Amino acid sequence: MNELKQRFLNYIDQINSGSAHTHAAYERDISDFIAFLKKEGITSFAQADRIIVMNYIADLRMRDGTLGAMKNTSIARKLSSLRSFYRYLNEYVGIQGNPFLYMKGPKLARRIPEFLFYDEMERFLSAFDIEDPVGLSKRTMFELMYACGLRVSEVVSLCISDIDFNDDVLHITGKGDKQRIVPFYELAKELLIRYLHEVREAWVGQKKHTIVFVNQRGDGLTTRGVQYLMQKHADVLGMHVHIHPHMFRHSFATHLLDNGADLRLVQELLGHSSLSTTQIYVHVSQERLKHVYEHAHPRANAHATSV
Repeated sequence: MNELKQRFLNYIDQINSGSAHTHAAYERDISDFIAFLKKEGITSFAQADRIIVMNYIADLRMRDGTLGAMKNTSIARKLSSLRSFYRYLNEYVGIQGNPFLYMKGPKLARRIPEFLFYDEMERFLSAFDIEDPVGLSKRTMFELMYACGLRVSEVVSLCISDIDFNDDVLHITGKGDKQRIVPFYELAKELLIRYLHEVREAWVGQKKHTIVFVNQRGDGLTTRGVQYLMQKHADVLGMHVHIHPHMFRHSFATHLLDNGADLRLVQELLGHSSLSTTQIYVHVSQERLKHVYEHAHPRANAHATSV
């Protein structure tokens, strides 16, 4: 069984360009299932049937993790991993049947993404001193993240060749090497041009790389570094909220929908493969409408009285 697991992991490495995170997740999930099968006296993946899988799910539910019982999200991920593993066994090994194929995982509640209201975003971005090189660098990076709905991994890997100043668009390579084109507005363009000429050129010096956003040593930023800079700025402003890079992407999508953008357009700009992934932002917009209503309607906060 361990040999088949390793063959599958090699296969996953090839189709996912060697993603260490994906490899590690599959290895944990399959190894856990192998350990359960061995405990049940089963020595072959072909011997596992729906009853075995149901017993495995029951076993997962009874486990206690460091924070209590195993979460539904963790169970669902394990089942998804093993479903994919059995598809591989069916296609490339010749094992018949997939006991995970029609096995439904626990129902997951859809989390509404955290986002900033426009006035909060404006406060965050406008507080940088763009006459200072460090301030201009940070403002430009965060402005572009919001302007284009970038993932933090996309902003730290952005290269000069990805910027098209003629059409004012970025050429982004997202998850799974999926390509997309995202426009940016005039203010972001002005900041970007200033940053490239006034700051990046001086900081990079003789170094040969083309990464857009760099530190004062001329080296590319890390995702953790961007997270740190973002939270530090929020703390200085006294925003009293945990700000993370993906919040800017959530805000980008929410604000577009709030202002009448078509859902499929937002899907394209975010680089989502499925429209259902983008639809969660419709719920975010509904939350915003409720928030605005409760703060703007003169009777929204009136105490109820008998009629």
